[in-house]
Amino acid sequence: MGIINVIKNVKKIHEKDIILIRIGKFYYSYGKDAYLMSYLFKYKLMKLEQENTYSCAFPEQAFSKISALLDNKKINYIILDRRNNYDIEEKIDNKNLNKYDEYFKKAKEYVNKKIRIEKIYYYLISNINEKEINVSIEKMERIINERRKI
Repeated sequence: MGIINVIKNVKKIHEKDIILIRIGKFYYSYGKDAYLMSYLFKYKLMKLEQENTYSCAFPEQAFSKISALLDNKKINYIILDRRNNYDIEEKIDNKNLNKYDEYFKKAKEYVNKKIRIEKIYYYLISNINEKEINVSIEKMERIINERRKI
């Protein structure tokens, strides 16, 4: 069974928990949980084209920082270990104090804006040698400079 299928099955039971999968010396999150991890820790999202979802990873030495912030923000999380057939290695449950939904709403807005900005960036870079690109850049600079005056 692939990781994405494991995540989908676990999410049916633990839909309000961040699911972290330990693979070697890294922890991975997928889908909505990757949005949360990117938002909270500014980690880069990776698009998994074949699965049409995002993933996010961090090294095991960052885990104490990650767990402390998740505990502090009252966000439930589960750690699954791939070596042990995706058994639950650790589970933090804040019961009815869990703020997963609250932070996911913020994360979704943040990530969607970030994706839009990245698309603009890649458009500009891929068209950098086109004559018309200067007009677009100048318009954006004008808008940015107008906002700075406020």
